[in-house]
Amino acid sequence: MTTMHANAAQALHDLMADGLTIAVGGFGLSGIPADLIDAVRDSGAKDLTIVSNNMGVDGKGLGVLIEAGQVRKVIASYVGENKLFAEQYLAGQLEVEFTPQGTLAERLRAGGAGIPAFYTRTGVGTLVAEGKPLEEFDGVTYVRERAITADVALVHAHTADTDGNLIYRYTARNFNPVVATAGAVTIAEAEVIVEPGELDPNHIVTPGVYVQRLVKASSRVKDIEQRTVRPRLQEQKAQDHGAEAFAV
Repeated sequence: MTTMHANAAQALHDLMADGLTIAVGGFGLSGIPADLIDAVRDSGAKDLTIVSNNMGVDGKGLGVLIEAGQVRKVIASYVGENKLFAEQYLAGQLEVEFTPQGTLAERLRAGGAGIPAFYTRTGVGTLVAEGKPLEEFDGVTYVRERAITADVALVHAHTADTDGNLIYRYTARNFNPVVATAGAVTIAEAEVIVEPGELDPNHIVTPGVYVQRLVKASSRVKDIEQRTVRPRLQEQKAQDHGAEAFAV
């Protein structure tokens, strides 16, 4: 059963403790549960293991937990946007378990489905496979990967009903669906919350059975890690004209 909470801090207050494993949805800064991440930071809990595709950027997203010194271990596929993360890792202050992106998604999905382990060809013959069991199927070598489950899972949805059914928007439907299934307790923040029966069942991605707690997401600027744009048509024409004139 999903229960509504007034804010992220209230939703987390009786769950946070040192040493927890927390799975977090999102991809960089897209679709991250920013309010819930801030509430984890404000809780002061330390020695956390964070499972996420990456750790955001310095000062934003999961980067705030790195800054606060609350993270002991990270299980992720990519960490290249966070300088402080790299510094702590190189200084031996942070343990890192790198996992190929598809494998990470499947480890979370398997955890939510009650599958303890699976075999994949990804990573065979690399550092990823070191120390892991290998098995041959039909003449091909596979590495065994363990599923991931978390004490707490944090996700961001665009729309939810008060029963906890979730709909994601555009690229925010990245790691959020698999993270939502992998937590012993899953907390969702949603930008829009409606009454039961108002969502089209065909559009629901995460059924409410996976979501124990729900909060309304605060209105905030949605940050972009790297903004890349092409010139407007008129600007491009002017640039092309200038180049032609210079050539003449």
